[in-house]
Parts: sequence; structure tokens; C-alpha cells
Amino acid sequence: MPNRTFTRINALFSRPQRASLRPQSRLIHGGSLRSGFDETSEAIFQTSGYVYRSAEQAESAFANDGERYVYSRFRNPTVAMFEQRLALYEGAETAFATASGMAAVFAALMSRLKAGDRLVVSRALFGSCLYIANDLAPRFGIETVIVDGTDLDQWRDALSRPTAMVFLETPSNPTLEIIDVKAVCDLAHTVGAIVVVDNVFATPVLQRPLLLGADVVVYSATKHIDGQGRCLGGIILCDKAFGEIVHPFLRHTGPALSPFNAWVLLKGLETMELRVRAQVANAERLARFLESHGKVDRVLYPGLPSHPQYDLAQLQMAGGGPLIAFDVKGGKAGAFRAMNALELVLISNNLGDSKSLITHPGTSTHQRLTEEERLRVGISPGTVRLSVGLEDVEDLMEDFDRALALV
Repeated sequence: MPNRTFTRINALFSRPQRASLRPQSRLIHGGSLRSGFDETSEAIFQTSGYVYRSAEQAESAFANDGERYVYSRFRNPTVAMFEQRLALYEGAETAFATASGMAAVFAALMSRLKAGDRLVVSRALFGSCLYIANDLAPRFGIETVIVDGTDLDQWRDALSRPTAMVFLETPSNPTLEIIDVKAVCDLAHTVGAIVVVDNVFATPVLQRPLLLGADVVVYSATKHIDGQGRCLGGIILCDKAFGEIVHPFLRHTGPALSPFNAWVLLKGLETMELRVRAQVANAERLARFLESHGKVDRVLYPGLPSHPQYDLAQLQMAGGGPLIAFDVKGGKAGAFRAMNALELVLISNNLGDSKSLITHPGTSTHQRLTEEERLRVGISPGTVRLSVGLEDVEDLMEDFDRALALV
């Protein structure tokens, strides 16, 4: 008897979808493929390789790259569904998933940069991104120029001569600086630079850098895309021209996303809008509460009028975001005392989870910066970063009120 199951599951198909589907519907159905089993939930193609019906088919597969799946380091059906779904939602021509957010950042930059190029970056970056810009890139003969991301005059000066790439994150980690993406892109494009934006703090729900002129957007999918602390992942979204640059880099260096993690991230996308909007609602109330608290010196939240770039945030973001930075009275000792007294909010350097998470950047994510460097980007000894979750906001306010009372 012929193996009909084998024949059926090799015939992946997708249902035609209207181009007019609204964003939330795309997060549910975008890029979906079904095998011959007609499964409701997307299948996990947990395989490293693929078989061919003949030697001739194998020859054709390798001669015509992309014709079929040949090796999961190159392409995988479950990973492809995740890539296509987020590309549809973000409005990107193509997407490439990676094993982590930092793999996405590294690939986006180093697939394009070469010896003799200039890289201009904003100073307020995640610690590992600063390592690539300050330590790693110069080893390959790449000049790195660092600017205050909020100062357009510094961008204008840095981009007054040929530059290969610009890299920025907005809102920044951890002090939530807002950079004028459109203005920076306009300046960068006049000198032929490709602009890469780390959009992880804003999430694709609240900000679309591609619509503001960015060429490439990167995410740590570990954060709000998964949203439940289950797995690592990253993704690069771009046009087809940049895709032709980054694709061979990823293929040959191997930072591939596993099929299982891609499936988890697909499930995360289904609820991402609902989660992020609920987290923003919580964050807005909690930020106002903290700003009025006597044990808090300063609150940085893009949705508060007191934020230095509030007007800009209102223009390019659809909400203040799910993260808050604030300074606890008493410096590091006061911050530690408050953090240790929290019962509901968990101490963790991760973010974007359904659980509220708090960290002290000066001794965790940005510990390797000098004290002068931390102060320059707005991290004081008492600064803490809060990723607001999905708990009842009244419980969160009570938890902070009780903990801060001990400072």
C-alpha cells in the first residue's frame, strides 16, 4: 500500500486571504500554512532536514535556492509562518527570524558593514548593543560614532559625511528616551545610510518605524511578542533589497530560530495586541501613581506630559508603552530596599512578560558601563526599570505603595 500520509503532509497549503484584513486579524491568520491533516493550530515541523523523492529533485532543490525546504538552518515551515505573519502585521516586504534578539541586531548590522564604513548610533542603547558598536565593530575596521539620540544637531553633524548605517532604539533602554525616527531617517538617507531601528520597547503595536522611514526593524521576540517568558527569539524586518544582503549572512552563520520556538512565538502573536494594550493601560495608571509618590524622585514614562519628549512620543507612538523608569529616593540602597519588599512584582532583567518585572539597570543590564557613562544616559543609582504586566493595576499600586513606604 502506498504511503499516502507521506504524500499528504508534503502538500502544504495556505488559504487565500483578503489584502484588506485589519492588523489584529493578520496576527491570527497571517502566513498560516496547513498540511494534509488540516490542523487548526499551526504545525510544528520539528525537523533538521528534509527528504527528496529522487536524486534529481535534490539537485534541483540546491540549484534553485528557495524552491523547497532543504535544511532547517536555511528555512523551516513553522519559522516561515512566524516570519510571514509579523511581516504582514508590520508592513515589511520580508522578514528573517533568529535565535535571539541580539542575533537579529548583530546580523542586521554586520551583514552590511565592512572595513572602512562608518556606523552612527544613539548613545542610549542596551548594553550588548553598545558592545557591538564600541568594542566589536572597531575590530573589523568600522568607525563608530555615538550621538545623543535626542539631539538632532548631533545627528546632523554626524551624518554630514558618508555613513553606511545608523542604529538606534526608541524608546531607549532603560530611560525611555524618544528619538525622532523620521527626522533621523531623512538625515541618514541624504548620505546613503541604512537606518536600523530596535523597536522592542514600543512593540509593533504602538510604533511602526518602517512607516517613519526606517529601512530595517529588529525585535527581541523574547519580549512582548512571546510575552509569557517561555522562549528566546529575534526577527529582522526589511525590504527585499536588504533581505538579499542579510539572507546569505544568516544562512552561513547559522543563528537559526528553532521550529518549536517559532511555534511559541506564533501563539504569542495571536494575543500580542490584546496584551500590549492592557499593559499600556496599566502602565499609564501606575506611572501617574508613582509620579505623585513621595518616595519617588523622578518618573520617566512617554505617556506622561512630564516626559522630556512627550510631544514627539504623541506623534510617533500610539500609547506610552508598557515600560516605566523611575528613581527611588535614597539611591541604590533605597531602590534595593523597595525592590526587595515587593511581593507581587518580580525582580528580573527580562521585560515584556505578562508578569510585572523590575530590575536595577545600574547593577544588571547596564552594569558594565562606567558610572560616568550611566549618568550620561540618565541612569542614576536609584533608577529602576519596570516592565508592567497584566495584573490588576490596583494590586500593583498597593504593592508599590507598601514597598516604597519602607524606603
